[in-house]
Order: sequence, then structure tokens, then C-alpha cells
Amino acid sequence: MRTTIGWQADPATHALRRTHLLRRDLRPDDVAVRVDYCGVCFSDLHALRAHKSDADGALVPGHEFTGTVSEVGSAVTGFAPGDPVAVGNIVDSCGTCPMCRAGQENFCRGFPTLTYGGTDRRDGATTLGGYSREYVVRDTFVHRLPAGLDAAGAAPLLCAGVTVWEPLRALGVGPGSTVAVVGLGGLGHLAVKLAAALGATTTVISRTPDKADEAYGLGADGFVVSTDAAQMEAVRDRFDVVVDTVSAPHDLTPYLRTVAMDGTLSHLGHLGPVTVETTELLIGRKRLSSAGSGGRPSTAALLGFCAEHGITADIELLPSSQVNTALERLERNDVRYRFVLDMSDLD
Repeated sequence: MRTTIGWQADPATHALRRTHLLRRDLRPDDVAVRVDYCGVCFSDLHALRAHKSDADGALVPGHEFTGTVSEVGSAVTGFAPGDPVAVGNIVDSCGTCPMCRAGQENFCRGFPTLTYGGTDRRDGATTLGGYSREYVVRDTFVHRLPAGLDAAGAAPLLCAGVTVWEPLRALGVGPGSTVAVVGLGGLGHLAVKLAAALGATTTVISRTPDKADEAYGLGADGFVVSTDAAQMEAVRDRFDVVVDTVSAPHDLTPYLRTVAMDGTLSHLGHLGPVTVETTELLIGRKRLSSAGSGGRPSTAALLGFCAEHGITADIELLPSSQVNTALERLERNDVRYRFVLDMSDLD
């Protein structure tokens, strides 16, 4: 086994503490990655909350990170020590089901192996995440980090970025499309940047009027205050695609009413039950969809697109020693727009 340093949940305090972690010895198809930057995702908060009632297994969060290859297994030919790379929230899948064969490992019928809190398909060990200085991962789930992309700002692309990228591409967003992004947080700000770069006329819908300048700065063409009935009525039946990134439970009806005929509301932020009046879909043949994470081909395509267009997340970079502060602030929505941890202080 290999030893590294990372941040593990303490069952007694529910905070993260610095400790030694074990990584597996390299298999022939493994890549060892020195983790340089790791994004802090709302999913990490959800995992820590769940860990409070089930503290038997180790929990090391972190599933969107960039780093440098430090060692490769004997059968690896695509990477070499020193290569800049990126790893997202999936590190393995069955590889044989229709979803995997279609390049949608995120929808693997056998459930994908998650970067943390997952079960390794070969030895049954619990996966420990990227809040650590080293990660060992199967080579086919490692992505080259394109030249020109800031490594810290690119880390959130591996989760937040691909989560909005897949539905934008699947729904055919491009020049001539009209897109609305609901919510301007970690997911939403990247959705705005990507939709605008794809050539869509892009509008932000937010409860907060003060975010208008931020929205325009990210590339939005319009801004609508969701609590203003007149403004919402003015965009009724307007948008081909509405990307809903709000993480809390909420009523979808106001946003469905902004969807154009044969358009789609893609509900990404809140994973939980929703209630929809069928007539809100019926009038205009509107569609309600969702998506989650991304497969390997779309993740690679996203990284290439972002390199071409100079897109990274807007981040606040913190030393990893401030991880608990970052999580506390994230819970208060006190971040613009994504925390990223600098893992170099673990040396």
C-alpha cells in the first residue's frame, strides 16, 4: 500500500481532520496523480451530513481535481510522469452495459464507481476522494488537462462544468438558441459561460437583483428577477432551454412557463422529488428533463472546448488547511462561485 496525507471526516466532530491515508499499490492500468487542486462541491456537504448518522466507514470527500502524474502502471501507455491531468467524480464503471458502451459511464447500469464513497470493483475497498495529496485511479478515467487552462480554475469543470455541459450539448444548444439559467452559483455561472460560448442568447433568472452585473460579466445577454411578476411574464414561452441549477427544493412552475414551445426545462440542482402540473407541460409540448455528471467522451470534449474558449470556473483558492472554513461558508452560500483547495500544504 501507498501512504499519503489527506482530510478525513472525524466521526466525533463531523469536521475534517488531517491524517495519513492508504492508497492501493499501482495495478498495471493505474495512474498515480499528485493532487494539486481540488474543488469543493455541494455534494461534499451532503456526504458529510449523511456521514453523521453512519460513521463506520472512512470518508474523504473531493471529486473534481487537477494534478500531475507521478507514476504509472506497467500497462499504461497514454500517460507519463509529469503530465498535467484531471479527474472527475467517476473512476470506474462496468464498461459493458449499453450506457457504458455509449460513452455514458455516468449512467452505468451497475452504478459507476464514485471517486469517494464508492466501492472499488476489484477489491471492494471504499474509495477515498481528492481532498488528499495523491490519488490512484484507473487510466481510462484520467483526462489530459489541455495546455492553457489554469489548473486551479479548471478543477470544477470536472463536476460542475460537465454537469451543465452534457444537457446543453444533448439539447442542441448553439447559435440561434435561447437559453435561461436559473441560479447563479457553482453550476449556474458555468452554465452561463458555456451557453454564451456555444453561441446561444443567454439570460440569467435570479431572485437577487444585485446579481445583474455579475450575470452580464459572465456573458449573459439578459437578466430577469424571478420575484418580479412583470419580468417573468415578459419572458413567458421565451426560452428553448432552461437550465435550473437551484440546489434547494422549489416550485418548477414559474420556470416551466418561461420554456418555449417544444422546449425543455433541465432540472439539475436539486436531486429529489418534484411535483408538476401536467398542464404546464401540455401547453406548449414542453419537456422536463434532468442530467448528472458526464461520461468520458463529453468530459474530454468539455475540456477541449474550455481550452479553446478560455473558460474556467470563477474560484476562491484556499489552502487545504482551510477546508472546514470553506465547507462552512459554502453552506451559507458565501462563495463566488466555487472554492478550490490548494493541496500543496499537505507536503
